[in-house]
Amino acid sequence: METTQQQAIIVGIQLQNDTNFAYSMEELRNLAAACNITVIGELSQKASRINPSHYLGTGKIQELAAMVQDEDTVIIFNDELTPSQIRNLESSLDRQVIDRTILILNIFADRAKTKEAQLQVEVAQLQYMLPRLTGMRESLGRQGGGSGLKNRGAGETKLELDRRRIEERITALQTELQAQVERRQIQRKQRHKNEVPVVCLVGYTNAGKSSLLNAMVETYHPGSNKQVFAKNMLFATLETSVRSIRLPDHKTFLLTDTVGFVSQLPHHLVKAFRSTLEEVTEADLLIHVVDASDPQHEQHMAVTTETLKALGADGIPTVYAYNKADLTGRAYPAVEGDSVTLSAKQSSGIAELTGLIRSHVFNDYIQCEILIPYDRGSIVSYFNEHAHVQEVSYEEQGTKLVLECRAADYERFRGDFVELSN
Repeated sequence: METTQQQAIIVGIQLQNDTNFAYSMEELRNLAAACNITVIGELSQKASRINPSHYLGTGKIQELAAMVQDEDTVIIFNDELTPSQIRNLESSLDRQVIDRTILILNIFADRAKTKEAQLQVEVAQLQYMLPRLTGMRESLGRQGGGSGLKNRGAGETKLELDRRRIEERITALQTELQAQVERRQIQRKQRHKNEVPVVCLVGYTNAGKSSLLNAMVETYHPGSNKQVFAKNMLFATLETSVRSIRLPDHKTFLLTDTVGFVSQLPHHLVKAFRSTLEEVTEADLLIHVVDASDPQHEQHMAVTTETLKALGADGIPTVYAYNKADLTGRAYPAVEGDSVTLSAKQSSGIAELTGLIRSHVFNDYIQCEILIPYDRGSIVSYFNEHAHVQEVSYEEQGTKLVLECRAADYERFRGDFVELSN
């Protein structure tokens, strides 16, 4: 069925000392575009505080009413509105009013592909709706019908539920999610048991995290078809993807792609996605991916840093990957300290990034020279598979190896070989 493009006017208040206002409104435009909504107008007001009853002052509401000609035009506010603000605004303007939070929830609902992501989004939607049921049924019902605002899981059928039944639904979803969380925790424990380092890609939405993961996979596992979905749009990735990266010298680490961050990420979503985001808190190393071509990239970095702090992941060692260097005047690939300038799209800078990863997660390796008796051939096979064997020679008493291996493996087989040097 053909759907018409939905239109909207965006509205925001610039409070005193708010230096990020213009950027925040631009981001709201991008969020609307991600919901298939065309922004046809913008209204802003400078104020010392937000009007508790109508968000805007009386004069601005009249100005906004004059701007809204088409009855199908939606008005999007650049904040999370209270239930009473939405009611009062819709009454004054006779138009559908939505806020930044429901816009982001809609994008997440549209992008969620796995069962876990869909459960997480529905929990967040219902928790957002719960205090907004009274007097909002007609408005929220309309949200189920537009092309841009599918609002899956929060359409008219959900609005027929009373508060108690919605609370029961949230409880049931959270029980189901808990089972998913426990499964994920078992997987994490298994990884720790295998002592494989975990490297996590974090960053602002659309910084190129998935593209970077794909470039790493293609570099070290060409033709493996293990790529993840990557697209130039907000929140292309909602699922946590984990790929095992095996380097030519047999060192292995797990590379995890995570959901991107955005300023004012709704607390309902952060809460619902906490189990997914916990992957970040248990990483051995974070790669903070930055879209170096975006003029606002420093603000994006600040948002990411703030979100990591809120998750309790601010103490994890971090490498900075300034991506999309091909769209800037920066020289690349280039390494400076714990930062690398690269282009995931061109797979340029992957070796340099790998070098930084190595220096952080493979510091428990030792260089040694050992002699393994011929009747311990399985140990030679093990080291060939799991260590970097640089030289092999066959002596009278056994196989001599010059190698770099994990200290844990060295200790494990210590009684089975003769140490020539360590």
